[in-house]
Amino acid sequence: MQSMQYPLNKLRENIASSFPSTTFKVLKEVKINIIKMELSITRPDDWHLHLRDGKLLEAVIPHSAHHFGRAIIMPNLKPPITTTAAAMAYRESILKALPINSGFTPLMTLYLTDSTTPAEIKLAKESGVIFAVKLYPAGATTNSQDGVTDLFGKCMPVIEEMVKHNMPLLVHGEVTSPEVDIFDREKVFIETVLSPLVQKFPQLKVVMEHVTTMDAVKFVESCAEGRIAATVTPQHLVLNRNSLFQGGLQPHNYCLPVLKRETHRQAIVSAVTSGSKRFFLGTDSAPHDRLKKECPCGCAGIYNAPVALAVYAKVFEEAGALDKLEAFTSFNGPDFYGLPRNTSKITLRKTPWKVPESFSYASGHVVPMFAGEMLDWLPSPV
Repeated sequence: MQSMQYPLNKLRENIASSFPSTTFKVLKEVKINIIKMELSITRPDDWHLHLRDGKLLEAVIPHSAHHFGRAIIMPNLKPPITTTAAAMAYRESILKALPINSGFTPLMTLYLTDSTTPAEIKLAKESGVIFAVKLYPAGATTNSQDGVTDLFGKCMPVIEEMVKHNMPLLVHGEVTSPEVDIFDREKVFIETVLSPLVQKFPQLKVVMEHVTTMDAVKFVESCAEGRIAATVTPQHLVLNRNSLFQGGLQPHNYCLPVLKRETHRQAIVSAVTSGSKRFFLGTDSAPHDRLKKECPCGCAGIYNAPVALAVYAKVFEEAGALDKLEAFTSFNGPDFYGLPRNTSKITLRKTPWKVPESFSYASGHVVPMFAGEMLDWLPSPV
């Protein structure tokens, strides 16, 4: 290939005109057609994160704290975080496990059950550290056996109290009926649970977590902006269900909701790179010990915290929408939750780097998403 010299000033002009709302720096003049860049964005937040507890918590929290300012912490521990007192105790465990001088803030949630009371919702709101309630249909995913079995029969007083306090309901949007095909569970949940719920409580703020289908995209886009939103994971933006089986069964690509068809992946990419305020970053990073993934009955969950920002940047770059990345990662989430945006910055450098094969901790190893592979964007705090 013939090498070509690019004038530095011209490169800066071209990049600035293509991405007017995003800060870029050309690091140096280069030959051929390779441009090394820095992308500076407001520090992102993770609006859907699993941290586990004990030694595993201590092992994984530095990865999220390094990249994100805040995170909505999922409550599906054993036992689940069903009370304000339990949430506050879990929060203290997280803070103690953080690296020294970390500015990371955990935003706590309650695990909704058939026996949750309106009084508990009021107490959670008054705590100042609990920001949402998580709906797990019983049996839908990891540690969801204590989840809701009768939303419209037993949980209506709680939902009414949440509306009163403007507390969002975060939904794992899948039905669990065995007669429903696993690839249709999200679609059926929208039709039989979420749509009726939104109609009954039009003032309820709802986040449809880790959306996986064009049906979810269409539903979120059809609702009033500011009332219904969705988080989107790295895996559902770059992987489809073929990724579960290529080269043999791939347990580290197994998550719930399960990966879907390519047409659904494309619909989600189009939604998040469109600039819509209804979608924001939620990694659903879910660490499991390697032995619990690579076994006869493996756990659902992808550990993506170390690579999430690199993957999101890849998706937006390939869509020609890097100018919209900052809103998705850093603005839409806090705006929906009514929280201030972060003021610090993070830098994404167009620098190839290799993902570690695994991360060790006291009890074993955790395998990250894209283990051993090369990624193009390297994030680091400013």
